[in-house]
Amino acid sequence: MLIDGHGRTVNYLRVSVTERCNFRCQYCMPEKPFSWVPKENLLSFEELFLFMKVAMDEGVNKIRITGGEPLLREDLDTFIKMIHDYKPDIDLALTTNAYLLPQTAQRLKDAGLKRLNISLDSLKADVAHKIAQKDVLKQVLKGIDKALEVGLGVKINMVPLKGINDDEILAVMDYCKARKIKIRFIEYMENRHATEALKGMHGREILDKVKERHTIRALGREGASPSFNYELDDGYQFGLIDPHKHDFCENCNRIRLTAEGNLIPCLYFDEAMSIAESVKKGDIQGAADVLAQVLKDKPKENRWIEGELEEGQEVSSRAFYETGG
Repeated sequence: MLIDGHGRTVNYLRVSVTERCNFRCQYCMPEKPFSWVPKENLLSFEELFLFMKVAMDEGVNKIRITGGEPLLREDLDTFIKMIHDYKPDIDLALTTNAYLLPQTAQRLKDAGLKRLNISLDSLKADVAHKIAQKDVLKQVLKGIDKALEVGLGVKINMVPLKGINDDEILAVMDYCKARKIKIRFIEYMENRHATEALKGMHGREILDKVKERHTIRALGREGASPSFNYELDDGYQFGLIDPHKHDFCENCNRIRLTAEGNLIPCLYFDEAMSIAESVKKGDIQGAADVLAQVLKDKPKENRWIEGELEEGQEVSSRAFYETGG
């Protein structure tokens, strides 16, 4: 069992397989040029898997593959099969923008993938284009349909932004209700890589939009999930991911591994330790020692706060395209 320095059990590993992305979303990497970390700097699937076996053997029972856009990594289904074959009962999921799902969903399902979290920020083609800086909506919707067709579990993530897609909260929820899939609204997380003028919606503002049509009942957090759940008057349940809220980190059970081998204890924090040297040498104990130190150093809470930044307070420099959010 993996325990961090604050007594929390860590059983969830998020693994970024690439920083590459085929979108340029306003809240993530809008101005990043199409230049990438050289392939030789990335850990191979075998090297990533060497560390992941250590983590699984010590109690990790939930793994999420992220990016960038993970479906841009060649032969991803082979990697997923490696994980599934080693531990068939592991909760194995993937976060994606769905653009490449029409041609990959069946292979992912056959390899052992169980669930998908898919970003869908708008049902209007022009708004989706504005956010992603690419004409994406038609292909994304096809990807969602394909994932459901092959039997993958699907959750939808939406980041409501003031003056951009804040008028679509109920429409996107209705889209999800019609397909019997859960939506989770995510508060925009300020970071240096995002478009500076963006203004996200606070959780209470999102809930106020929902209340314009529905009566809602708070259900609370489910285990260590970052999502605070609510139920509508018709029984439909949705989630709100609110990293600015004081209790967001209380039961955090996650650590993150980047494609270059940096093991990160917290989504916000820049502090990290590398396992790259150890796994390239096949040094399992060395990788385990890094893991132990990262768990010891894992912070009690992130640095996002409610309200406006105070003078002298810095916006996070965390690049979400490296850690998968």
